[in-house]
Amino acid sequence: MEKFVSTLNDIVWNPGLVVLLLAAGLYFSFRTRLVQVRRFGLMLRSLFGKKKVDGKGISSFEAFCIALSGRVGTGNIVGVATAIAFGGPGAVFWMWVVAFFGASTAFVESTLAQIYKFPHQSGYRGGPFSFIEKGLGKRWLGVLFAVVTIVSCGLFLVTVQSNGASMAMQNAFPVPPLATGIGLAVLMGIVVIGGVQRIAKVASIVTPFMAFGYILLSLVVIGFHIQDVPAVFAAIFKGAFGIHPVCGGIIGTTIAMGVKRGIFSNEAGQGTGAMVSAAADVEHPAQQGLAQAFSVYVDTLLVCTATALMILTSGTYNILDGAGGMLLQNAPELGNNYAGYTQSAVDSVFAGFGSQFVSVAMIFFTFSTIMAYYFYAESSIMYLFHNRNSRREKLCVRLLQVALLAAIVFGAVREADLVWMLGDIGVGLMAWVTVVSILLLCPKAIDALKDLESKQ
Repeated sequence: MEKFVSTLNDIVWNPGLVVLLLAAGLYFSFRTRLVQVRRFGLMLRSLFGKKKVDGKGISSFEAFCIALSGRVGTGNIVGVATAIAFGGPGAVFWMWVVAFFGASTAFVESTLAQIYKFPHQSGYRGGPFSFIEKGLGKRWLGVLFAVVTIVSCGLFLVTVQSNGASMAMQNAFPVPPLATGIGLAVLMGIVVIGGVQRIAKVASIVTPFMAFGYILLSLVVIGFHIQDVPAVFAAIFKGAFGIHPVCGGIIGTTIAMGVKRGIFSNEAGQGTGAMVSAAADVEHPAQQGLAQAFSVYVDTLLVCTATALMILTSGTYNILDGAGGMLLQNAPELGNNYAGYTQSAVDSVFAGFGSQFVSVAMIFFTFSTIMAYYFYAESSIMYLFHNRNSRREKLCVRLLQVALLAAIVFGAVREADLVWMLGDIGVGLMAWVTVVSILLLCPKAIDALKDLESKQ
């Protein structure tokens, strides 16, 4: 079974998907005339735009925080470390490239989500399933997308997130995994049962605090190694183009790891950010597209870069050759303990504090990510039953809540490798469908951008 799932995962996440996501980012950047640069100021202003007077949705800033809570997760700690371990410092450069072009992809998908959103008693909802049905006229594909989202985001990925949090807490504190799982489930239950408005309020408080606190500590760690910063940036740029003395022979892996980890982290083109954007009540669709484009920058250019610079300036990493050996052994005792790269970086300044800090950070990251996963799955259910059967919709939402809380506890006490691959397959399928759809519907988003710019 595990071999079959692994093979299927490799098929879904083949190089074609990576190329498609990169090509889409390049195409959208060209069509929007680099909106992610030209309209950077408007991006910031769009974050704090007021809701309509008669609006029922959430604010642009709340939608930004929910989307960011899904993007900023354990991948910002472990994912960055794996990119460095297999691709060297140069992988960080390619993560930046993916974020830059991915911002235009996030703009297009989130603008389309606003254009094709639908009203619901809980507020506005929508996402790829909506613009697939309304824009492309493919109801069956929208339904399939929604079902895949419910299973992968509502169950599989929740399990692996809680597993990572429980293991981190067990390593750093004398907290049994079951206790971590139950604690997370109770807190999550309080939030999700309160609906989208409570999710939005919690996200608008937890997410900025979480990201700001993590970046602040990283700046302190980097500050203690400030003399190494110029050399680190030189290594990043040299490694990115294959002229690093150690990493020159793995340039292909360097690019591949940077691109993959960048895509996994910022989620541009996967459709998840679009689901949150549809819930926002804004004056113009393109405003929400700009706000979500900025969340890609925050995730990769700030949070991921903070992790990378901590690790690289502290020298607490190894570079693996992919065959069980090491090209560089800065910290041979860590081997392939990727979370340990970040923990040791913090320990280099605050001795004995690294493990505890990373564990607490992972709890916050896990909580916020699961909260976003629930929102994606709930929105998918509301799409399936929209204007059809409200009683069945409410029943399915309750069943989702129970299943999600059970998955949190289950994942905390079990290994989740198989479930992680299943979740990856679901997310990969979502990305294939979303990117192809937004490529076809791109003119709608471009027209919306032109209309907004004509009013500025």
